[in-house]
Amino acid sequence: MNRKAASVPGERKRGEGVRFVYEILRDDIINLTLPPGSPIDEVQLAERLEMSRTPIREALVRLAGEGLVTTLPNRSTIVSNIDFLNMHAFFDAITLMYRVTTRLAAEYRSEADLDEIRARQADFARAVADQDALAMIASNRDFHAAIGRAGRNPYYSGLFNRLLDEGRRILRIYYSSYNDRMPQSVIDEHEAMIAAIAARDIAAADRIGQQHANQIVGKIQTLMAEDRRQPIAL
Repeated sequence: MNRKAASVPGERKRGEGVRFVYEILRDDIINLTLPPGSPIDEVQLAERLEMSRTPIREALVRLAGEGLVTTLPNRSTIVSNIDFLNMHAFFDAITLMYRVTTRLAAEYRSEADLDEIRARQADFARAVADQDALAMIASNRDFHAAIGRAGRNPYYSGLFNRLLDEGRRILRIYYSSYNDRMPQSVIDEHEAMIAAIAARDIAAADRIGQQHANQIVGKIQTLMAEDRRQPIAL
């Protein structure tokens, strides 16, 4: 965490302090600068950022709600582990939600929804051009969340948002496999989703949502299955 406090203690409002700490920790966790299982020392963090522990604790509560940190029984806090053993269950759930939210958006979207979806896609395309992984992750999440809202089912969109949040570190691994130089196809897949939603083509929206999920899941599964052992001379 090499970002410094934007102002001296007392000059930042309480809410701004919480957001400041939250954004620093969120980015370090998603970027895997803080690996899964890493301890988070509130005292050390408070000294480094020249802040009281109150905004730090509030930021940790927010991060815990997003599944990024875990409070242990002894009240210490660590970066949440990634449950690779149950990754298949996550993949099943997020694939279903890609399909459901995209097809519902095709059925119920408004012109205002389309404007929002296209704006978030423009953000994603800029992040891809800039090779900015954290911006890609954030704008990708916002793009799909906008599609979820367009479907007019808060239960589905709420679940989808939770899955998108929990999957951000997995997405970081996915982008890293391309050295953050994403092919044009990732932008084209989003554009195909938008086209199906705009045309109110529910069947196409479902099919494209499935294909989009399959492409990402397949790539991650391949990465997880790679044998990274190095030969050792004895």
